[in-house]
Amino acid sequence: MEKETGKLIMFIGSLVILAGFIWYFAGERLQWIGRLPGDFRMEKGNMRFFFPFTTMLLLSLLINLLIRLYRYIR
Repeated sequence: MEKETGKLIMFIGSLVILAGFIWYFAGERLQWIGRLPGDFRMEKGNMRFFFPFTTMLLLSLLINLLIRLYRYIR
């Protein structure tokens, strides 16, 4: 049980580090995140409302694929 938990923590940590490197080195090229068609944005006076529906859907699919890959490799 402890080895499995350790592997999971290392896998999640590796993903976080990878995401950090991508964000740091390719941040200018990732400006489209949060601005996809289907992301809801409303500004009225000094009120702002932002709901990134499409971005959340794509990130959910990506995370789901990564989890399935982890389970397949394991």
